[in-house]
Amino acid sequence: MSLESSTTPAVRSGVAGQVLKVFVWLENLRMDAVLILMRIVMGAVFFMSAQTKVDGFSIKDSTFFLFEHEYALPLVSPILAAWLATIAEHLFPLMLWLGLGTRFAALGLALMTLTIQLFVYPHAWVTHGLWLSSLLVLVLQGPGRLSLDQLIRSRIA
Repeated sequence: MSLESSTTPAVRSGVAGQVLKVFVWLENLRMDAVLILMRIVMGAVFFMSAQTKVDGFSIKDSTFFLFEHEYALPLVSPILAAWLATIAEHLFPLMLWLGLGTRFAALGLALMTLTIQLFVYPHAWVTHGLWLSSLLVLVLQGPGRLSLDQLIRSRIA
């Protein structure tokens, strides 16, 4: 329950009302700060992983080797998986950092995290659980007020 919804109309006017507005603003700011931190950190996790897969503008041979031998995902060719993962790990973090298509990007990275957990490194459930928790908050809450998504939403409304 927010501070604003738990007060009577009489309290919302005058000095008490102004103080309440400040508290409500701080309450909202806290969540915006958390959402920005999640966007920055989760973007960095995946972008740094993407950078290990490339040399300039080409995918390293070692990346294809890893997808063929170590990652060995079912139902998808190692070459296609290497390309898709490399593109997603570059694109989705950029989207998170900008706050553009945030829910879509976070959902894509959450699905990637689940794939890694289930098929590649099942013993790393604590790390993947932390990633997934942060990404699901972004899917459910969105990027917060300091984002291109919010700017676009405010222009459309």
